[in-house]
Amino acid sequence: MDKKKLSETDIISKFILPSVEDAGWDSILQIRQEVKLRDGKVIVRGQLGVRKTVKSADVVLYHKPNIPLAVIEMVLARVCSRP
Repeated sequence: MDKKKLSETDIISKFILPSVEDAGWDSILQIRQEVKLRDGKVIVRGQLGVRKTVKSADVVLYHKPNIPLAVIEMVLARVCSRP
């Protein structure tokens, strides 16, 4: 399986979440996906107000309900070739 051809959602569901569950985290009570962390920044120009994109996390691990402990963010790895 070529991981470069998988989407972000595929990688999270096939690799990251099973690893987190194997580490002992409860998928129903302690793991949430695509969690909104905070509202986007508001930019006001004259009478017009526009909100930038919402900050969100791919996976959030909770110690107890409403007590987040860790954020897991999927990042595309790039290989740099140096001369």
